[in-house]
Amino acid sequence: MPGSTRRIAPASSFPEAFSLQGSIALVTGGGTGIGLAVARCLKAAGARVVITGRREGVLEEAARSLGDDVRFYVHDVTETASTPGLVERVTREVGTVDILVNNAGTHLKKPISETSEEEIQRLFQVHVTGAFTLTRELLPGMLKQGNGSVIFIASMASYLALPHVISYSVAKTAVLGMLRSFTAEYSSRGVRFNAVTPGWIETEMMAAAMRGDPERSRKVLSRIMTREFGRPEDVGWAVVYLSSPAAHYITGISLPVDGGALVGF
Repeated sequence: MPGSTRRIAPASSFPEAFSLQGSIALVTGGGTGIGLAVARCLKAAGARVVITGRREGVLEEAARSLGDDVRFYVHDVTETASTPGLVERVTREVGTVDILVNNAGTHLKKPISETSEEEIQRLFQVHVTGAFTLTRELLPGMLKQGNGSVIFIASMASYLALPHVISYSVAKTAVLGMLRSFTAEYSSRGVRFNAVTPGWIETEMMAAAMRGDPERSRKVLSRIMTREFGRPEDVGWAVVYLSSPAAHYITGISLPVDGGALVGF
């Protein structure tokens, strides 16, 4: 049957169900914020972690903080011509990637009237084209071994009408369309595709979006059912779950980690 050779299968015990022991996980944008927290959680669950990003110094410090056996590679996801070389190097030096977390991203806060076509394209290149290219290049290895987990980091902007973030909203909405297409074409062959949709998580990116706009902060908190901002690790543990044997029958979904913001009034 399709997928019958996959290594990620229903587990027989609680620890085994959530263990990522023996897996190799690659996290883009893994040097700071949510990406760093995701890397930390994956490592705690037993995965061997590889992080990528644009800034060597930031990655080196992050790898050091994560501990032994964490590798880093300088890579800009928008430089898609270099993506096959990155995949070849990671596969040769570390092994076949079992878990990919497409986390790398950037933000832009501007009214529509001040947003240029180039700015729309720039954010799309980061969040969509970069993630698409890396996923496509890693897929052959996952398909060959009969299993894999790809996680896209979506956003509240994938669902909600938010002012002054049209570039970000366009890109993050497209991420969910990309998720559905990958799911339709490859989940019958043992590779699962899911998204985590963070709410308002306490990172520098969120701080930049809120800076100088106290009314925005009050409005956001008023619609979060738990009345608090999230922590990066909240996203990290969700990624661990969706990548684990416990979620072997889950594909094509977007899991909100938002304190109830999507259902808030």
